[in-house]
Amino acid sequence: MKSSTKANLSKFKSLIGLFILCFVITLVTPRFLTISNITNVFTQVSVNAIIAVGMTFVILTGGIDLSVGSILALSGAFAASIIKSTGNVFLAFLVAIVLGIVIGGVNGLLVSKGKLQAFIVTLATMTIFRGATLVFTNGTPISKLSESFMKIGNGKIGPVPIPVLITIIIVLIAFYVLSQTRFGRYLYALGGNEDSARLSGINTDKIKTLVYVISGVAAAVGGVIITSRIGSASPNAGTGFELDAIAAVVIGGTSLAGGEGTIIGTVIGALIIGVLNNGLNLMNVSPFYQSIVKGLVILIAVLLDKKSRKN
Repeated sequence: MKSSTKANLSKFKSLIGLFILCFVITLVTPRFLTISNITNVFTQVSVNAIIAVGMTFVILTGGIDLSVGSILALSGAFAASIIKSTGNVFLAFLVAIVLGIVIGGVNGLLVSKGKLQAFIVTLATMTIFRGATLVFTNGTPISKLSESFMKIGNGKIGPVPIPVLITIIIVLIAFYVLSQTRFGRYLYALGGNEDSARLSGINTDKIKTLVYVISGVAAAVGGVIITSRIGSASPNAGTGFELDAIAAVVIGGTSLAGGEGTIIGTVIGALIIGVLNNGLNLMNVSPFYQSIVKGLVILIAVLLDKKSRKN
């Protein structure tokens, strides 16, 4: 009975942690639970949640993608450029997605076919694509975008902000892929034991390549939303976003070793980070201290995860 209770608590530890965090912040600053603030939290969390969903696919295979922030910036710059030249929102979104596919494919091929470590590959491409963004934008933001494009990041459908709606759709698709498809089963098998997966007939190189493509597309979608929300494409956009995405995945219970984790856990992890940021802002905590708190939360999550696996 005790072991069953312990297992259930371990399974829902991220969700319990989110509720406790919300309760504590509400006690300190009642403004947290206002409808406008909760809507603001969900909107702010949306981009990190989308990127973290893509990161989940990568980490489940035992990989890592440090280039997502740079992909976000470059895809946002391309989308803004298309808007400035044509005003076509669909074309801008399409170009950003294609760019995410291409860049993700490059990362994936270097890891799978090149047999290079994912950390090294994406660290290098993070720098390359950030530099490419600076070259493309000439180091200056691309601004004065159309109102129709800006509705993506700032508009609503009914009471639901469009970024939140996009996030929900992406989360549902990712959940279905991981839980109901052969690709999802293969992905978990690869993360659990790559050699066994390969010997069982799974094309591990193909799976590895595809997860980086998914991560690239997720970052590109995030790039479009961020660019639309602020009304300009900054060459420095997305800086540090890879850390927030990885943090959301880890806090949500996905193992950095691969083979274990869920999309729902990742969403909860993203909400924990978003609620924490929002609560600290409401309490007027210095951004410098916020970074320290966020780092401690990530460290504690990793330590608890390691301890639970030993038990």
